[in-house]
Amino acid sequence: MAYLHATLIASAITVSLASSAVYANQSCDVDLSAGFAINASSIEFLHDEGENENKNRSLYKIIDGKKLLVDNQKIELSDAQQALVQKYDEKIRRLVPQVKSVAIDGVDLAIEGVNLAFNGLLGEGNAVAADLTTELTLIREQVSKNLSIENGVSVGVEGLESEELLGKDFDQRIESAVEKAVLNSMGSILIAMGQQMVASEGDERSFETRMENFGENIEHEMTTRSAVIEKKAEALCISIAEVDALEEQLKVEIEPLARINVFTVTQKHYEEASDATAK
Repeated sequence: MAYLHATLIASAITVSLASSAVYANQSCDVDLSAGFAINASSIEFLHDEGENENKNRSLYKIIDGKKLLVDNQKIELSDAQQALVQKYDEKIRRLVPQVKSVAIDGVDLAIEGVNLAFNGLLGEGNAVAADLTTELTLIREQVSKNLSIENGVSVGVEGLESEELLGKDFDQRIESAVEKAVLNSMGSILIAMGQQMVASEGDERSFETRMENFGENIEHEMTTRSAVIEKKAEALCISIAEVDALEEQLKVEIEPLARINVFTVTQKHYEEASDATAK
């Protein structure tokens, strides 16, 4: 049972759920020194100082892509500075649909993985896959809502792992859903294992080979299907690096921003042994 549990969960669920995060981490190392909030009219960068009375102090804010406030003080901009601020605003806003696409694709891949795993073991229409699919669909809807500029998007210093993006207790919800589904399906899994043993005519090695092949097939399917997410994550990395480069320009061109650094991006390329740092 322990072997089956490891194969089923590690290969079918963990791989698929983690796919977008894994590929994003392999492609990019994004370090944020501040959180930020985006809505239809503004982008505001907030410094989280923990329990300090200035918790979530505003570092700077861009309003309507035109006005710049640093420490809540309006900064007069030249035409060239104004154009740079507007470009920065636009680049950050374009990140939101990219992040949303990667996140949603990751949850969709998880749903596919769940169905491949449990339908392959327990047959089509089983309650385990149905329950997990329902829970993952709810999470998908929450992620979609949290990544809507119309509703307002908040990103903490944890970046793509922020609770603000994925929803409160995201990881715990996933783990609880999987754990509950496996516990509730123990009887069905034991029956399925018994059927596999019968098919193997009591040959333990043959049964183990069947289970290994089952897990490997699922992992292969998930790896193949996650290639699209990998490409999107790589494109997202490039976009974040472009925002980082623009931030550097802002620091040079607008003196009140000179000592504020929100984005630090290190790009990691699969083909290269060493990392290329964006700044």
